[in-house]
Amino acid sequence: MREVLDRPVPTAAADLTLRRGAARVLITNWTGTSTVPSRTLYPHQWSWDSAFIAIGLRHLSVRRAQRELEALLAGQWADGRIPHIVFNPDLPYGAYFPSPDFWQSSRAGRNAGAPEAAETSGIVQPPVHALAAWLVHRADTAESRRREFLTRLYPQLAAWHRYLMTRRDLAGAGLAAVVHPWEPGMDNSPCWDRPLSRITPAAPDTFHRADLNHGHPADRPTDLDYGRYVHLAADYRSAGYDDAVPHQFAVEDPCFNALLIVSELALARIADQVGADPGLHSARAADLTRTLVARLWDEDTGLFLARDLVDDRLIPELSVAGLIPLLVPDLPEPVVERLIQTLDGPHFHTKSTALVPSYDLDGHAFDSTRYWRGPAWFNTAWLIERGLRAHGRDTRADRLRDAILTTAGNSQFAEYVDPTTGAGRGTRNFSWTAALTLDLLCADDKEPPL
Repeated sequence: MREVLDRPVPTAAADLTLRRGAARVLITNWTGTSTVPSRTLYPHQWSWDSAFIAIGLRHLSVRRAQRELEALLAGQWADGRIPHIVFNPDLPYGAYFPSPDFWQSSRAGRNAGAPEAAETSGIVQPPVHALAAWLVHRADTAESRRREFLTRLYPQLAAWHRYLMTRRDLAGAGLAAVVHPWEPGMDNSPCWDRPLSRITPAAPDTFHRADLNHGHPADRPTDLDYGRYVHLAADYRSAGYDDAVPHQFAVEDPCFNALLIVSELALARIADQVGADPGLHSARAADLTRTLVARLWDEDTGLFLARDLVDDRLIPELSVAGLIPLLVPDLPEPVVERLIQTLDGPHFHTKSTALVPSYDLDGHAFDSTRYWRGPAWFNTAWLIERGLRAHGRDTRADRLRDAILTTAGNSQFAEYVDPTTGAGRGTRNFSWTAALTLDLLCADDKEPPL
């Protein structure tokens, strides 16, 4: 992979060592067509993982970063959805659960336009893809134009966003909804405890959790929660993955919608490059921004909250998802100021690591090691770092950047870390941790966010 040597390298020895370590993770986890998040715990291709991975890969090989996104989009459904997993057909079903025989996408998803040639899941993950495509393009515009990268991806990305803004606008209020806790990406967040309490879990003897083969039970969701996840997914499959049917779990998530806004702005840049109408996407981003503030901003907590659409109430849990709208460039300045106060306040400020916990440090459900119930994640930290820069808070962004790089190296590119100690949790040599480390090392801090 010559591009590893051909691209400029940092001058500091420590940064160079960290860069080489991150590159080694991405090279090791490359399958020939895409990058797995982890060779052990996550052996297929995941949707938002691949978007983050492409953002880092652009510093090693622009061509490989393009292929990462192209491979994922090969699994896109005719209705526009990008599934959260595209399965590797060479692996046995037992390598991961839920496996292709659970999702049955090519059969159960036929009416929704699931592809025949690839087996996928039937649910989605946050829409980071247009942002990733735009950043990959900017890394080498000549190569991008030569391969007509944006020209080929634009119709697929536009269809993806159209799906989210139409079929997934379940409340008719203008925001995209998620219909399973796996969709917002923060699977086991306490934000979902109240909506999930309505769900009868699947019987334990009806599924086998492959995640416990490679992950410590103390780090993973409980069997009770996992049973509820399985029940919801099976119901969605039985309905033919039809979004028009009633959903027992339906939530408007602030992180998911903030990423949709930023990706709409990226799609406006892409549209301008390919001769489409950028104004359409800019207008959508403006509408989404206004609606996000109107429906999910909570002044009392200084945070965006998820809205449960079953009872139409905000969920009173403080999650890192509520800080991610810092990414949105046209967020009202008083909201930006309040968000930064919350970021640096007692709920999310950790003096020991300077990383951002996934859940309120003082919250009733805080757990420093269990999946999304407290641990600090590198992708959410990267998003917040980028958001701080988008609003001119470079000094604060520099502190977070330094904490990310130090902790990523010390933890062997862990999946996530204990926010109070920095100790690595989950799997090691995790691809998006390595990719976003590489991006922070190599990207120009003065590069415009979009």
